[in-house]
Amino acid sequence: MPTPMLTIGDFARATRLSAKALRRYDELGLLPPARVDPFTGYRYYTDEQVERARLVAWLRRIGMPLAEVGRVCDLYGTDPAGAARAIRAYWARVESETAARRGLAVSLVDRMKGADMSFETTSGTASGGASRTTSEEASGTDSGTSSGQGFGAASGAAFGTSSGTDSGRGLAPPLLALWTAVRLDRGLVRPSQQDAALAGPRLLAVADGYGPEGEAAARAVVGALGSVPAPEPPARTGDVLNALEDAVRAADGAVTGLADSGTTLTAALWTGGRLVLAHLGDSRAYLLRDGVLVRLTRDHTVVQALVDAGELDPAEAAERPDRAVLLKALDGGGVPPEPELGVHEARPGDRYLLCTDGLSAVAPAEEIRRALAAGGTPDDAAEALVALARELGGPDNVACVVADVVPADG
Repeated sequence: MPTPMLTIGDFARATRLSAKALRRYDELGLLPPARVDPFTGYRYYTDEQVERARLVAWLRRIGMPLAEVGRVCDLYGTDPAGAARAIRAYWARVESETAARRGLAVSLVDRMKGADMSFETTSGTASGGASRTTSEEASGTDSGTSSGQGFGAASGAAFGTSSGTDSGRGLAPPLLALWTAVRLDRGLVRPSQQDAALAGPRLLAVADGYGPEGEAAARAVVGALGSVPAPEPPARTGDVLNALEDAVRAADGAVTGLADSGTTLTAALWTGGRLVLAHLGDSRAYLLRDGVLVRLTRDHTVVQALVDAGELDPAEAAERPDRAVLLKALDGGGVPPEPELGVHEARPGDRYLLCTDGLSAVAPAEEIRRALAAGGTPDDAAEALVALARELGGPDNVACVVADVVPADG
């Protein structure tokens, strides 16, 4: 007895998919009809296809891209539990990205509540050495000075730190400035250094390269950041955020052609009173304020997505061997991923830390907090953090940037 056939209209009503959508999914190979009449071109479907079509409709309703919909549907036919895990992981990623956008939206709303929406994009350099930095261990990567018009203006070595001022713009100095230090350490296990770091008067950045050309990737990304023009003051919030996104795109382009390699990136643009963050991967940014350590970024990893989905306890996640598998990174492989963005008001006495996972993956947050809160200069704190990673076995490269917010006339 032949299998009963449904016309495209009947099938559309049964699955809540429009005939237009069904024709589109047929063209994509996602939901081909069981039979197409060779004379009329009419499409016919079977009852057995209804379940797959409804799954397609539901997955599209939650916003899943078509390429992922196809993979989940195929997986569902052989491994329903695996399909369920894939959906949970996708939704955890959506919630993570939504949380990042929510943080940005909140910061923008705060700017709009009767406040000035302009940023003073001066460097924060002032008399008295407020933006003094150290470089003696930051040259684990070599060379390269950044453009005088870019974020790294006056930063000296592109992978080191600066001591110059951003003069010549005719602007009054901002109320706050940064005093920074940067350290790179190969660790006790890795044969080479694949991290890079930058602490200029405007830009702070750390990058953790991976793959056979990971060192070149991290260097290229950090070096590329300084070549993107910074917005001229007074700049609106959107101008600064757009400029930072442009810098991330330029950094991604710098990695093009490095086979099977890429890098994380956590970067912060100092505006003279606020810190604007862009983040991709599992390097991190922290804020120490009044003795309390707050993490400002979320790891873009498979394991973090599982934690967000409730499938893993954070303690279990720390022990997973695949905890470093990234969902987002710069690899020059096509459309650059969208960075997590945030705007943070600075206060005198704040201490910021940007670090790669050579520190954060081995050191508990409380030990990082103690090292940062122990007092001393940013240089002292950076040294203490590298020493902490080494005490815990130094299994990976470490890059860290410590930045104190100080009065500009300090």
